Amino acid sequence: MTTETNIPPLASLEYIAYIDEDGQLPEQLQGKIGVYAIFDQKQVLQYVGYSRDVYLSLKQHLVRQPQKCYWVKVQTIERPSRTVLENIEKAWIEENVSVPVGNSDDKEKWTQPINAKAVMTAEEQANYENPANDEMAKIKIVKNVARRVEAEILKVLEVRGLQTQIRFHPKLKEEGLLDLK
Repeated sequence: MTTETNIPPLASLEYIAYIDEDGQLPEQLQGKIGVYAIFDQKQVLQYVGYSRDVYLSLKQHLVRQPQKCYWVKVQTIERPSRTVLENIEKAWIEENVSVPVGNSDDKEKWTQPINAKAVMTAEEQANYENPANDEMAKIKIVKNVARRVEAEILKVLEVRGLQTQIRFHPKLKEEGLLDLK
């Protein structure tokens, strides 16, 4: 078990493939409390976070940033302790010398639901802003945009060989948001 005085250097931990040869996420992390570091294809650190269920968090990050989630390093702990988790997170970021983009400028892209409205096409935007549309019509347009973005994400993950089932929260689509259920 990791304690505050026993923080493993990030460099000392092994890389784990984000998606294994069977198309699965690291299932050994289901229900595990810990700190994780996510790396891109070239093993450049992108994001450091902590969670009460590392597996679910990794799944969420993969959906939000599929092009930046190729490798992960993890340190689990037995009992939840925000202080211990935050100290490990802080130590790893300091070890990296520069703050990963996912912990600074792009933090929202890593930690918040995907806002499909932000990627509306010009046609979708014009249709949405059409004064003839009532609230229900606008909700339908936004929901369709969310479905389009969802399909694009699922296609990228399919190309990456992901076999793990991904289910988005259906109610959030009405708000133009994509988040896992």
